[in-house]
Amino acid sequence: MGNVSTNVKHCLSYEQLIQDYPWLRRWLLEEKEIVPTAVKIHLIDMLSEAGLPVIEATSFVSSKWVPQMADHTDVLRGIQRAPHVQYPVLTPNIQGFQDAIAAGATEVAVFGSASETFSKKNINCSIDESLLRFEEVINTAKERKIPVRGYISCSLGCPHEGHTDPSKVAELAKRLYEMGCYEISLGDTIGVGTPGSMTTMLQSVMKEVPSSAIAVHCHDTYGQALPNILTALQMGVCVVDSAVAGLGGCPYAQGSSGNVSTEDVLYMLHGMAIETGVNLDKVLEAGDFICNALGCKTKSKVAQARSS
Repeated sequence: MGNVSTNVKHCLSYEQLIQDYPWLRRWLLEEKEIVPTAVKIHLIDMLSEAGLPVIEATSFVSSKWVPQMADHTDVLRGIQRAPHVQYPVLTPNIQGFQDAIAAGATEVAVFGSASETFSKKNINCSIDESLLRFEEVINTAKERKIPVRGYISCSLGCPHEGHTDPSKVAELAKRLYEMGCYEISLGDTIGVGTPGSMTTMLQSVMKEVPSSAIAVHCHDTYGQALPNILTALQMGVCVVDSAVAGLGGCPYAQGSSGNVSTEDVLYMLHGMAIETGVNLDKVLEAGDFICNALGCKTKSKVAQARSS
């Protein structure tokens, strides 16, 4: 990764820029039982071997609020880092950032929301207050030449406020981009989006932020994740977030399903003759491993079909 202000210049071919970002944080913190550190490390190592270019390894949040992430330092130090993989971590504030850097993080991400209510429930502050926190993190990261990614939750709808005005998403994306986030991931946190609302939202955001600096993060609650991703790809978005086995959800959005499964995204992309550089079979193995470890069933349609 280069400097956060110059990292992404142009949207090149799909083959060069399609990437998968398994969102480990959201589904690991959803598990009621603490997932052993060794299991997390082995999962990340399996995903590294599968060829995924970016794996969000953990989150440097307070263990008081998210006990599942209390081992973030051990996880980050315990993984076998592959030369072709980036391992960003979530950092909600300057304390989280400092802890992440001390643990060896080389890329971080800040996460906000387009919904005031969700922001207060998810990160305990208003949108404006969150931006002040992010600015401190981003400015400090710039000094250390640490790339920063930005997330915007509830980009298409909020469990508390309903439909999200695309102009609010566009304004927040613009502010994060101007602060120095090299990429903004737009999250459909509760999975209510459709290709129609995705198109409208992206059109609004793209007036403020170049498509080359936009990613989509689609939850599959209503079965619309893949259609929404395809819509985004056709509009020039070249980065897709995903989660192995489609596990997870959001603790502050009851009823929402997990992020779209990495396996299903890969199957679609490969079927479109898009070269991702990722080995689908190895991702399926990683999905089997974590589902067995958690004692749950995969939410990946591809994994279900392959096992039938």
